[in-house]
Amino acid sequence: MPELPEVETIKNTLKQLVLNKTIEQVEVFWPNIIKEPDDVQQFQTLLNGQTISDITRRGKFLLFQLDDYVMVSHLRMEGKYSVEPPGEAVKKHTHVIFRFTNGEELRYNDVRKFGTMHLYQRGEELLNKPLNQLGPDPFDATFTFDYFYQKLKKTERVIKSALLDQTIVTGLGNIYVDETLYKAGVHPLKKASKLTKKEVKAIQEQAIETLAEAVELGGTTIRSYVNGQGQMGMFQQSLYVYGQENKPCKKCGKPIMKMKVGGRGTHVCSTCQKNN
Repeated sequence: MPELPEVETIKNTLKQLVLNKTIEQVEVFWPNIIKEPDDVQQFQTLLNGQTISDITRRGKFLLFQLDDYVMVSHLRMEGKYSVEPPGEAVKKHTHVIFRFTNGEELRYNDVRKFGTMHLYQRGEELLNKPLNQLGPDPFDATFTFDYFYQKLKKTERVIKSALLDQTIVTGLGNIYVDETLYKAGVHPLKKASKLTKKEVKAIQEQAIETLAEAVELGGTTIRSYVNGQGQMGMFQQSLYVYGQENKPCKKCGKPIMKMKVGGRGTHVCSTCQKNN
């Protein structure tokens, strides 16, 4: 699933391709992707004549800013956007097409069909699902140490599970949680409520630093992630623990272990990340 750095990269590349373009027609081939409004024909009608003035991001969500509406898009596991020239053949897993007045098309492709789209009047997107359920973005000023520390103190979950909770902090997924905890020297099975202030501060700082580095490198390509121009991310070359099972730790040389935490594959160096 694309995490914050991948979605940020997709946002930046799409802005180069679709800003100030006007939607002439919308075609939906898989209605289940459209969650709001529940009438797909209404979704299509409302978007006709709307111009994309900006694309922003909230956690793992893309927000297409239009004249009167905001379209909130989540890519889930395999969702991808591409911009195609007039007459380009439609691929098998293309489920939504936004046709622009200049003939170009913004296409949403999704092998697993898990992606979602919500359309709201401007100003209402943050008041409704799914955005109203999200915690602060790691790059937001609201993601303060005091906020983070108090949130972790109130949960009995292990820190890996707490960091994956999008209501605490949004944008972190499996890859960047593993990398953050390794760099902070915190074991993923440590109870979040038992962490010291020093450990919480280290996690906060490393989360921001790791995500910023990943954004700079265009995200992480593990399986099928590409940006809006079909280019892979490069952060996978900088991974310390994620996907490094049985490889030597870059700090101590001991093999990286893989375990299950909350049903998620989790990578850890048991020497550098003590569970005590």
